[in-house]
Amino acid sequence: MRADAGRAGIMPRVSGVVSGFTVIFLIVALGYILGRTGSLGPHADAVLSRLVFFVCTPALLIHSLATSDLSVVFSPTLAVAAASAATVGVAYGLVARLWFRRAIPEVVIGALSSSYVNSVNLGLPIAIFVLDDASFIAPLLLFQIVFYSPIALAALDITALSTTARPSTAQPSTTQPPTTRPGERRTSTLATALVPLRNPILLGGVVGLVISLAGWTPPQAIMEPLDMLGQASVPLALLAFGLTLTGVAVFAKGSGPRRDIALASVMKMAAMPAVAYAIARWGFGMSGHQLFAQVVIAALPTAQNVLVYATRYRRGEVIARDSALITTVLSIPAIAIAAATLA
Repeated sequence: MRADAGRAGIMPRVSGVVSGFTVIFLIVALGYILGRTGSLGPHADAVLSRLVFFVCTPALLIHSLATSDLSVVFSPTLAVAAASAATVGVAYGLVARLWFRRAIPEVVIGALSSSYVNSVNLGLPIAIFVLDDASFIAPLLLFQIVFYSPIALAALDITALSTTARPSTAQPSTTQPPTTRPGERRTSTLATALVPLRNPILLGGVVGLVISLAGWTPPQAIMEPLDMLGQASVPLALLAFGLTLTGVAVFAKGSGPRRDIALASVMKMAAMPAVAYAIARWGFGMSGHQLFAQVVIAALPTAQNVLVYATRYRRGEVIARDSALITTVLSIPAIAIAAATLA
């Protein structure tokens, strides 16, 4: 009887995993079809990525944070998410920088690929269908958009935009060229320091957080357009991801930095859930459903936002694209196993 009850409890969770991933695959497949048919033109992926980066994601951040109850967000889940992501991201960065000899922009994109969780378009459905509680995603969302993204984007602003980039000679031949144009000179120290302050995602996160902390409710005429634009962020990012898959072979020999992709994928799908488990269990004394939730959150795949960032800065695009696809596929059995063993 007890075994039958356990199997009966596991099946809805596994079904929830499949349902959540089905949504992603359908939209990505649509983007791929649009790319194959050329319906949106030759530069559609870049245009959509810039639209997500400059308009939709900042709107999503402002609306999400302005309407969030921060007292619920600041919880042990926030600490576990932050500690596990930072641990895995730093570990990847050390290997990529010291062993692979990658340039800093590629290190940043690879670190994000190994630790930046798909918290919205997949995290929310998984939280609802598998964890039975969407509130588990709120702390993760806050950490990534208010702390993690701004730090990474500031590093990319300074190293990929504001100085003359000099990729390491050990970089694969497929690494994107530096973004500095002929005649562009090194900026002053002050100008370099101010570059991140012009980043739309950072500004969106700061504005939303300030509104929430102030307890102010903006007029509906302002919040509705922000909500509409913000809701477009996820599907547009998925469509852009599908468009980038057109005419490429994922993880193909000679097509990209395979060691970087493999390292990011393994650390995201194996190391990060293990680190989250250790921190949650022995650091915070979690057990049962709380512990299960931390592992599931850590086992979510790489977010498509990382590819949006890579496309924006024209660095590490292959790493971001391939690791996002590989981890998305691997997340299905990973979360199903977590549900069968920890739920």
